[in-house]
Amino acid sequence: MLESLHIENIAVIKSVDIDFSEGLCVLTGETGAGKSLLIDSVSFLTGGRVSRDLIRAGEDRALVSALFSPPEGELAAALSELGIDLPEGDGLLLQRVLTRDGRSTARINGRAVTQSILREAGALLINIHGQSDNQKLMQASAHRALLDDYAQNGDELALYRELYGEWKAVRDEMASLRRDVAERIRLREMLEFQIKDIDAAKLKAGEEEKLTERRDKLLHLEKINRQVSLACRALRDGEKSTVMSLCDRAEGALTAIAGIIPECDELIERIGAIRAEAEDIAERVREFADEDVGDPTAELDRLEGRLDTISRLGRKYGAGVEAILQFREEAAARLVAIDTADERIGELEQEEAGLRKRLADRGAELTEIRRSAAKALSQAVQEALAFLDMPKVRFEVAVKASAEFGAYGCDEVEFLLSANPGEPVGPMVRIASGGELSRIMLAIRSVLNERYGVPTAIYDEVDTGISGRTARKVGIKLATIAKTSQVVCVTHSAQIGSLADAHYVIEKKETVSGGETRAETSVRRIEEVDRVEEIARILGGLNVTDSQRAAARELIAGKGEL
Repeated sequence: MLESLHIENIAVIKSVDIDFSEGLCVLTGETGAGKSLLIDSVSFLTGGRVSRDLIRAGEDRALVSALFSPPEGELAAALSELGIDLPEGDGLLLQRVLTRDGRSTARINGRAVTQSILREAGALLINIHGQSDNQKLMQASAHRALLDDYAQNGDELALYRELYGEWKAVRDEMASLRRDVAERIRLREMLEFQIKDIDAAKLKAGEEEKLTERRDKLLHLEKINRQVSLACRALRDGEKSTVMSLCDRAEGALTAIAGIIPECDELIERIGAIRAEAEDIAERVREFADEDVGDPTAELDRLEGRLDTISRLGRKYGAGVEAILQFREEAAARLVAIDTADERIGELEQEEAGLRKRLADRGAELTEIRRSAAKALSQAVQEALAFLDMPKVRFEVAVKASAEFGAYGCDEVEFLLSANPGEPVGPMVRIASGGELSRIMLAIRSVLNERYGVPTAIYDEVDTGISGRTARKVGIKLATIAKTSQVVCVTHSAQIGSLADAHYVIEKKETVSGGETRAETSVRRIEEVDRVEEIARILGGLNVTDSQRAAARELIAGKGEL
């Protein structure tokens, strides 16, 4: 159960805290007061997408958090499978933050979680039914999903979809191999040309780097030789002072006084080491010079031509020798595949036949489950619709076999409806009105909730398109659902609002701070007199009259008769 909700900096909401109770919790308020923002906030908290534009102007971030009652039984087990820690006796705290740069972070019981984990956890805790759900009823894919929700065939559907993916991959490969002969010939010729083009260059791995290094050396050969000569003369080959000659002079001087100063022996050894190091450096530097180049221009032309060949191939097959050679390997593999296409097609045909049979068996299992669930769902929804002032309406869930395998089975699922006695059922999407769609969705959701309900169900303006007696019936249905799970309902209907176990009013006021006027939404729980005033306001009129108050009291008193 949702125990409390905290919202910060969502549009006109500066800061709101709501403590919810068990049963039917109703939220009412003037149009534009911010009722939809509460639904948007809960949707955001449970992993829904939201624009950063929803952050209150002048603020850097928005925050929504909710505390739920300690999970028990199957709910606790499902949350544990998601890796969520559940300290014994503690509630479950969900929190999500959205920053001005569009980033969001989510936490459950203080631990950071991914958005996908947040969505899965949210789906286990709350079901949000908004007006968009009514529009989904106009899509056949939604009918299949709702029936599957009722049938609880997730495991069977997952096995089917896995097998369907394998089957489709085999069929796609077969289709690729079964291209027309002319196309295969063209492809073969192209691959052969590409392979010959690359082979003609006789490329070697690492060749380009060595060629580039050699070219750069030749381009700067004069400078290299000049500086090498200078270094060698300074170290060893000069006619005057060199490192070697200076070492000889220093060694001779220290040798002359070695008999007087014993420490000179160590210094003489160190000078010898310097002389050896200088000799080695001179030899290494001498190697930098290239005395056997012959004609540098001719070699440069050869190197540039080779590098140009690599560059030309790189533009067609990938930058660098390694990429070109990799392309060649892949082209050769494709060529082999073309040459062995007929053999491979035969193998795939056998594999496809086996997968098709297994897929047909899985599909038949799904069909049987769906047809059984369709009968039960049709009857349950029919009963719920009769209670919701649609006793003459006939509702059926049709499950028809499809000629082809689909991503979700071999069935076409469609909700059928007959709005008037004596008329045959037809596609609901062409028959139902807005008010009827609202009640049909409520009937379906109530049936699903009774069978596999989540702890909290939120209904956003479920009263759309209905009023009077029908609205009262909808309220009674919500109150009935609320006996087994918490129901939060945003409504404009007095007939529904008067049945609440807890009634909250959403109000928008203007506040002045720092000379600036800002709109701000607040939420408060109302009791007794205030509740009568709110129900009377909803009943209509510019000013609340005593007769409206009396009608409000009568509606509220009627809850005791349920």
